Amino acid sequence: MLAAAQRMRRSAEFAATIRGGRRAGRGTVVVHLLLEEPVRASTARAGFVVSKAVGNAVVRNKVRRRLRHLVRPLLGDLPDGSLLVVRALPAAAGASFATLGADLESALAAARRPRRQR
Repeated sequence: MLAAAQRMRRSAEFAATIRGGRRAGRGTVVVHLLLEEPVRASTARAGFVVSKAVGNAVVRNKVRRRLRHLVRPLLGDLPDGSLLVVRALPAAAGASFATLGADLESALAAARRPRRQR
């Protein structure tokens, strides 16, 4: 479980992160990362989006628990005030824990990289 200070709760935070953050996707997850929040710079916080497309309630909660467990150690590496939204794709329901972890770490690393000039 994530500590209360590390959880995103308000829909405005989710919307701001998804609209203004960097996005990177892999086979089982899509990560949205907003590196700096102008108002409050406390700790890095995370939120999860697991839709009905992933599966029934039991499957969605299982995926959400796995993602929470995987994100917890990664939050310490993010700068203070960062907001992270992890969206599970339908493939996450059947993915192993190792696959989910590898996809999450890879997507987060890609979202942290500076954007290339076109």
